[in-house]
Amino acid sequence: MLTVAESRPTERAEFIQKTYLHLAGAVGAFIVLSFLLFQSGIAAALTQFVASSRFTWLAILGAFALLGWLSRSLAAKADSVQTQYIGLGLYVVAEALIFAPILYIAAAFSDPSVIPTAGILTLFLFAGLSAVALITKKDFSFLGGFLTIGGFVALGIILCSVIFGFQLGLIFSGAMVIFASVAILYDTSKVMHHYSTQHYVAASLELFASVALLFWYVLRIVMSLSSRR
Repeated sequence: MLTVAESRPTERAEFIQKTYLHLAGAVGAFIVLSFLLFQSGIAAALTQFVASSRFTWLAILGAFALLGWLSRSLAAKADSVQTQYIGLGLYVVAEALIFAPILYIAAAFSDPSVIPTAGILTLFLFAGLSAVALITKKDFSFLGGFLTIGGFVALGIILCSVIFGFQLGLIFSGAMVIFASVAILYDTSKVMHHYSTQHYVAASLELFASVALLFWYVLRIVMSLSSRR
């Protein structure tokens, strides 16, 4: 089966349109779910549950990683669009739950402009990086090794911070923003050079995962800077 990059220009343009429409839909669903979790009190309960023990957070991260792997594998390997939708839906729900505590803290204890500011910064960063990948048509698959090594290093630091109880500061968050930016370049290139035109839902999941990672650490930076005013 032809990849998107090998397809006719009209098919390629249609794939890009469908992918980014589904990405926008996933982001919209994430926002709605986050709002519902906040209004229902579930976000507050999750925040208290996570705060009860640092090892609780470690267990949640482990469960999230497993569900994320399952969702992405399900979507990426499925020829059925319906199965891809299931993978995307599972991942969006998982992200909404994992983001609930940090969004609750940002909304309840930080400046009201923190979440919108982080959202706008994430949008502009993602748009710029996507434009670079799509306009240059460069294959950024060579970044895969860096992302693999960087991912293990980041995971190790996060695990150590949970086990030994030290805080991950601005430098780590800044490094993770760079990591997420590289992931966006890699994933945008990946869906163009390694996905078929029938996998636009799976492609949107791939991009959503990188956008969520970028938003998480941009939000942490904005929250930290806001608290220092």
